[in-house]
Amino acid sequence: MPNFKPATTFEMAGRPVNRMGYGAMQLAGPNVFGPPKDAQAAVAVLRAALESGVDHIDTSDFYGPHVTNQLIREALAPYPANLTIVTKLGAFRGSDASWQPALEPQDLERGVHDNLRNLGVDVLDIVNVRIFGNVHTPAEGSIEKQVAALAELQQKGLVRHIGLSNVTSAQIAEARKIAPIVCVQNLYNVVQREDDALIDDLAAQGIAYVPFFPLGGFTPIQSETLAGIAASLGATQKQVALAWLLYRSPNILLIPGTSSLVHLRENLAAARLELPDVVLAQLNELSSKGTED
Repeated sequence: MPNFKPATTFEMAGRPVNRMGYGAMQLAGPNVFGPPKDAQAAVAVLRAALESGVDHIDTSDFYGPHVTNQLIREALAPYPANLTIVTKLGAFRGSDASWQPALEPQDLERGVHDNLRNLGVDVLDIVNVRIFGNVHTPAEGSIEKQVAALAELQQKGLVRHIGLSNVTSAQIAEARKIAPIVCVQNLYNVVQREDDALIDDLAAQGIAYVPFFPLGGFTPIQSETLAGIAASLGATQKQVALAWLLYRSPNILLIPGTSSLVHLRENLAAARLELPDVVLAQLNELSSKGTED
């Protein structure tokens, strides 16, 4: 498995962005539903992220719904010229906080207008269409209708660039026949590596890969091993797991989310963590630990 000394930036949609970004999902209330307990604390986290060099924020109007986009607007508008805001479509929230698919062309158009209104912009930088698949893992099936709908909105000047989330290699290939794809968001972390080949393929094509759930799904022995490695480096487990992703491939961009200033600073510090070769070798083998039985 290749490992790359982390560069600080990667070009996405024609613009260099810092590889350590910020995900806004956790700014909403419990279960990503309703407002946060302390809206001003959320505003402070967003402003601190930008002050620390973050220039890539991931959000969606179905977080809340509407909550995170409205907080981003309150905290950051008028937006800096170098800020890339990536939003996503493909779902709506039921009154019971459930996540429901919204993938018909009219749903996507409505979602674009919701994001435009709540972010307070005339055009969206990047819009990811989130395919439901098997909840957090992709399932094969045509996505032509969804990508074509976004491409039409792009032609109308409402969307600059298109991305995909929770998709397979075949779906990415199908989408690229319709419109350029600038990023892919899939489940991937130091132990869940089903996308290894896909990441390398996308890197060769200059397409950003943005892992969601960069932590989670670890077995007890994997967690124990990671804890030992982190202790040896004077870092946290989360910092080591995030740093490994930056070493994994130069096209990986990170969007760890938090509503805490302390955790924000901890996450951003992971970009400065150096992983010696012996540690990288241990981490590269972590996916198989505790799974042999």
